Amino acid sequence: MSDFSVTLELPHPPSALFQFLADPHNRPLWQSTLRTVTDVDEGEPHRGMQWRDVTKVGIKPWMEIIELTPYRLLSETGTWRGVDGLLTLRFLKTRQGTRLTAEGRLVGHGPFALAASVSGHWAPETVRKDLFRASEVLSH
Repeated sequence: MSDFSVTLELPHPPSALFQFLADPHNRPLWQSTLRTVTDVDEGEPHRGMQWRDVTKVGIKPWMEIIELTPYRLLSETGTWRGVDGLLTLRFLKTRQGTRLTAEGRLVGHGPFALAASVSGHWAPETVRKDLFRASEVLSH
């Protein structure tokens, strides 16, 4: 098991950042490991919404929004073979924009435990870079 937490100060209001990050269709614009998303449930992002991430290396986790409090909290799970992941984003309004905290956990089962541990080692920096990339996309 691997846990991590990353906090960033971003120059966007929580509403804009939340709406952008909550929509699975936007993920390939900011998430460096993704090629595309498929099988996205219809409608606005909502609790229980599901889709499949398609990574550049061919891993295709099944994703689901498990908590959604507009402009404050977004939590999702991902499952692929023997690896389960959880990512929670917390949005706090500041004078300059948003303090965004990303908390995550990767759990590998059986032969996937080592892969989850290695991925978890790189996760904080990957998540940090991806969230900064989301901010850059929103700035244009």
